[in-house]
Amino acid sequence: MFEERRARKAANRAFDDGEGVTRYRMRQKAVSVGDDYWIDDDAGEHLYKVDAKVLRARRTYRIEDTAGRHVATVQSRPLRIKDSMEVEDAEGHRLALVKKAVVGPARDRWRIEQAEGGDLTAQGNVLDHEYTVERDGYKIAEVSKRWFRIRDTYGIDIGPGADPATVLAAAVAIDAMAHPGG
Repeated sequence: MFEERRARKAANRAFDDGEGVTRYRMRQKAVSVGDDYWIDDDAGEHLYKVDAKVLRARRTYRIEDTAGRHVATVQSRPLRIKDSMEVEDAEGHRLALVKKAVVGPARDRWRIEQAEGGDLTAQGNVLDHEYTVERDGYKIAEVSKRWFRIRDTYGIDIGPGADPATVLAAAVAIDAMAHPGG
């Protein structure tokens, strides 16, 4: 048990040192329903466009690269008791199912059930965009507003070995469910 805790601490420390970590910049979910927004790299270059589809029965976000190629879709699941969103690749295959696991007064917990690669958990203050994403207790991504002074902007650091498309799409889903009004 002690060795496992030490290994987990070392892995999280390596993540914090920035070794192999990629930083993305994301604008907070659109100010009004239907607004599109960009996911940028840490230099401010556009990487992915999040296209919020309106006038549909389900909340839908289409993620495209800068050439307009479809990368992923994030879509709510209608008629479910518990709020959840499905992440699909460009061919319509499920990558992950994102759903709220626990509601707490200061910390939320979300489950990201991946089709492959083991489930992830996101926990922290989701409303303020301050949370971590973990696999088996090891931090693989961190979401934070503290890196940016620009209003309505937050950063996503994704560590080595994590699938950036799944983590970014899960962040879009969490943001959509945590801030449903827009």
